[in-house]
Amino acid sequence: MASRPGSHPASRTPSRTVVLSPHFDDAALSLAGFLPTVTGPVDVVTVHGGAPAPDAPVSWWDTQCGFSSAAEAHRARLAEDAAACALLGVGQIVLDHADGPYAPEGATLHHLEALLRDLPLDTRILVPLGSNQPDHEAVRRLAMSVLAEREAPLPWVYADLPYTGHLPEWGRPEASEALARSPMCGLAYQDLLTTHRTTVRHASTLDDDRWAAKRAAVLCHGSQLAPLAADHGGFLARTGPLRAELIWSLEARDTAPATPAPAKAATC
Repeated sequence: MASRPGSHPASRTPSRTVVLSPHFDDAALSLAGFLPTVTGPVDVVTVHGGAPAPDAPVSWWDTQCGFSSAAEAHRARLAEDAAACALLGVGQIVLDHADGPYAPEGATLHHLEALLRDLPLDTRILVPLGSNQPDHEAVRRLAMSVLAEREAPLPWVYADLPYTGHLPEWGRPEASEALARSPMCGLAYQDLLTTHRTTVRHASTLDDDRWAAKRAAVLCHGSQLAPLAADHGGFLARTGPLRAELIWSLEARDTAPATPAPAKAATC
């Protein structure tokens, strides 16, 4: 189970923070309140930021976003991400992995692996939890595997929004414990708990000023907002899932915890 917020372990302050964002909008949606508070340089790395093949037909999602071609969608998203990163005061790094609908069969995240192997060992890396999002979870799993091979510090894990934010206890002190029980929003967290203990490192419900700054960064990704609203309702409301952010640090378990009762998967 998750432990309560505590002091950071004695260590050097990381010289750089790198946030792995599976898609162009994930860092803003999940961490736009947190990122401006980080000391030192911060880079947001969009994993699935590569251009589609020139002859790729436009995907269903991009059609819902109003685009008439895959190339148009990619150009617009690059520009949206640049604007959001500029508002947040972070660097923009884009990896050449095409998004799911445009990825070739059997594609691997080899550019992400190479980036992780090249980072200095004192880099603080944030990875998505992966709540009900297999591509998000794949990013976390690969990052943890590569860092373990390098004997590098474990990453911090952030709750990806708006997905995790639909938990009824979201934004409350008991959110982590609720995720450990939830069959809707907590399956990725429960999977993580089989191998690691978690400690809350950042838990914040944004005040008005920080909410306004986060909303401005999220609005930079304007092409995504209408389809997200179709799936997640009023997720941009002041009292909605984006209002709170949550990050955990990890400690490897020596032994596996007791196996919980199987939970039925549901869409969060």
